[in-house]
Amino acid sequence: MNKLGLILAMVLLFSVSAPAQHPEAKGEEHAGGYVPKRGPAPVHNPKPAGQEKPNYQDAQGHPNAPHVHPNGQWVGHDTGKGDPNYHLDHPWEHGRFSGGIGKGHVWRLAGGGPSRFWFGGFYFSVAPYDVGFCDGWAWDSDQIVIYDDPDHVGWYLAFNVRLGTYVHVMFQGNN
Repeated sequence: MNKLGLILAMVLLFSVSAPAQHPEAKGEEHAGGYVPKRGPAPVHNPKPAGQEKPNYQDAQGHPNAPHVHPNGQWVGHDTGKGDPNYHLDHPWEHGRFSGGIGKGHVWRLAGGGPSRFWFGGFYFSVAPYDVGFCDGWAWDSDQIVIYDDPDHVGWYLAFNVRLGTYVHVMFQGNN
């Protein structure tokens, strides 16, 4: 019985540590999908922001919404600090999100919709410009990860694990 337990423990140990041996992975698989290792880098050469939404479908089978590739490329995060679609007169009006940011903090949506949604006692709203990019979100069950937005003051990026897409969100406060 002890040999069998030792063998099972070794198999488990090697199967759990094997994924960590692949440094080319930029994120991690999570129940439901891929989670980026980190948020986007600041934009140094911004594209001009237009009134019409661009086509984000950069390859066959990719969504026509801002999304993240497994290599860590944030498709659609390219307009930089001057994008008027994400300008706020009063950034951080409701304070800053303190619940945990990045891949180590996967949250399950608990209700609402783009104008106001919540999880873990925290409330957010989707940027008006981005509302059309979250029409497939399951507001009562999808898993999301919140990242800092390095370019748009007052906004965070909510990454949907199931869909691989993201939108700009504003923190609206706690309970």
